[in-house]
Parts: sequence; C-alpha cells; structure tokens
Amino acid sequence: MSEGEGRAEIHHAHRDVNGGWLRPSVFGAMDGLVSNFALIAGVAGGTASTKVVVLAGMAGLAAGAFSMAGGEYVSVASQRELAIAEIDVERRELERHPEAEQRELAQLYESRGVQPDLAAEVARQISLNPAKALEVHARAELGVTPGDLPSPKVAAVSSFLSFSVGAVLPLLPYLLGVTSLVSSAVLSCLALFGAGALVSRVTARSWWYSGLRQLVVGVVAAGLTFGLGHLLGGGV
Repeated sequence: MSEGEGRAEIHHAHRDVNGGWLRPSVFGAMDGLVSNFALIAGVAGGTASTKVVVLAGMAGLAAGAFSMAGGEYVSVASQRELAIAEIDVERRELERHPEAEQRELAQLYESRGVQPDLAAEVARQISLNPAKALEVHARAELGVTPGDLPSPKVAAVSSFLSFSVGAVLPLLPYLLGVTSLVSSAVLSCLALFGAGALVSRVTARSWWYSGLRQLVVGVVAAGLTFGLGHLLGGGV
C-alpha cells in the first residue's frame, strides 16, 4: 500500500463554528456602532447644538470602549483562573490516582462507541505521556486545552479597539465638519449593513439577509432613541 492509499480522503470542509477572531471583532464593532449611532441620534433629536452632539458621541465612544475592555478583561481573567484551578485538580488526580484516571479515560472512549479492549489500549497509550494525558482529560472533562487558554489582555485590547472602530463611524461626519444627522445616519446604515453581511461568513445565512437584519436592528434602535430625545429635549 502506498503512502497516499493509507490516508483517508477528505471531501468536505467545515467553517469555524466559533467564528475565530472574526466573530468577536465584528460583533464588538457592531456593538459600538449601534450604541453610539443611537446615542448620537437621541442627542441630535433633543438639541440643535452640534457641539453637544459631538461631546455626547465622544463620551459614548470612550465610556463604551473602556467599559467593554474592562468587562472583557475581568470576564476572561476569571474564566482563565477557574480553568487553571480545575486543570491543577486534574493534574493532581493524574499524579495520585493514575490507574483510576486511565480507567476513566477508557470509559469515556467506550461511551463514544469504541470497543472496550481498544478503548483501554488507547487510554493506556495516552496515559504513558503525562502532559498528553492531562491535555486529553482537560479537553474531555473541562472543555479547555491547558496550553491554549484565552489572554485577558488580548481580549481587553481587542474589545476596546473593535468597539472604538464601530463607535467612531456615526461620529465621523460631525468630526469632519458636517452638522446634519443625515450624513451620520447614511454612513451608519452602510456600516451596519456591511458588518451584518460580514457576519454571514460565520453563519449559515446569506450576506444580504444578515446585512438587512443588522441594518433593521440599528435603525430601530436609533429611531426610538431619536424619538425619545425629541420628546424629552425638543427645542433645547
């Protein structure tokens, strides 16, 4: 048998169901876009002062970005600390009760349809390498890989940047000297549709459906906020 004949042919490929870097980046940007577009629309509905609108937009960008970064840092750090603590528990169990852990691993493979004798042999071979055994146990029991835990700093910086990118778009026309909400709304709508269409790369929906869905969500949020601002501060 040749080397090529011994390999299984793969006739299909799967998309990354977790979305990889694309998902958190795009959703972070959309969060910033929708929230700041709605904020700017609400303030513009309540006042004719461009300075007030710009100040509100800048405050919304800064507050949202720092809040996202801080929240993401604490969340990921807590998740990482919990994972490390549980991995240490599994490591101690492997050191103190290797036979029991090996049987547990064999039972895991049996529960997935592997014949008992083969499952026991696979578990035995994996258990010969303590590092590999820990990795397999952690992945099977905790759903994490010891050497591939998320970084709180990377998560915080990514959230800060992605939110800021989204939040600055509805503010950009005002920063360039345009004093009308219409320009901000047009740019925001285009960005909403584009971000939604980009999300279709990690979903089963078509690009136009994802784009329209995100556009509708953003427009409804901004419209309601504009109406509220107009009612509460009209003529200010």
